[in-house]
Amino acid sequence: MTSDHPPRSVTLAPGETLGPLAGPWWIFQLHAGHRWNTDDLLLAWAASTLRPGALSVLDLGCGVGSVGLLCLLRLPNTARLVGVEVQKVSAELAQRSLHYNGLEARARVCCADLRDFEANQAPSLFELITANPPYIAFGAGKVSPHPQRAAARLELHGDVFDYCRVARRHLAKGGRFVLCHSASDGRPEEAIQSAELALLSRQDVIFRRGKAPTIALFTCGHEGTREDAEDFVIRDVLGQRTEAFRALRRQMFMKG
Repeated sequence: MTSDHPPRSVTLAPGETLGPLAGPWWIFQLHAGHRWNTDDLLLAWAASTLRPGALSVLDLGCGVGSVGLLCLLRLPNTARLVGVEVQKVSAELAQRSLHYNGLEARARVCCADLRDFEANQAPSLFELITANPPYIAFGAGKVSPHPQRAAARLELHGDVFDYCRVARRHLAKGGRFVLCHSASDGRPEEAIQSAELALLSRQDVIFRRGKAPTIALFTCGHEGTREDAEDFVIRDVLGQRTEAFRALRRQMFMKG
């Protein structure tokens, strides 16, 4: 479990925070910017549970690095991670977290537009690919005055079709691509099919029992048969964490 105090002191720039992520690892973020959330936790849990022995991980649109870090925490010590993030501020925060946690030999962040990544960055294939892209089309939602939050929420640097296309190009044979997206949006399944990937499973996530699903986790591969998972419920009707979610948090080295 993570302690309540950083293992060593660090000088923070104005607006920066350093807080616990999971296990012994800490994460740099902006106080008023985009911050890691439950979507990231669920995505990392699903991916690392699906491929617990994966040795190569690609996180597309990695933001401040939370999904990749959470995956690495559960994977073998020999696993390697590449994150791709277009926003310089987010990429720098993610790289700082890697340095602070002593992970620079195992992980790196490429500051690049993922749509160009296939041509300019890594030629290798990956056993596990994750993505938690923004899923609000530009013009369809309110634009945050904070540019980092705006780009994390709105499709300013690619949509789900772009993410699936790039994932298909870098997915190793037998590998898995796990995608988090809005449960009410029909585009993920269209994008998966358009990228010539096989949708192997969809799991809807309900943040409070009795409510409609908010997000969904999509598992893809080069081939295979679809078998959907049961809905995952985060909180009961009283707003308390379900036992399933408490167990998930313990599996991710967090307090239940």
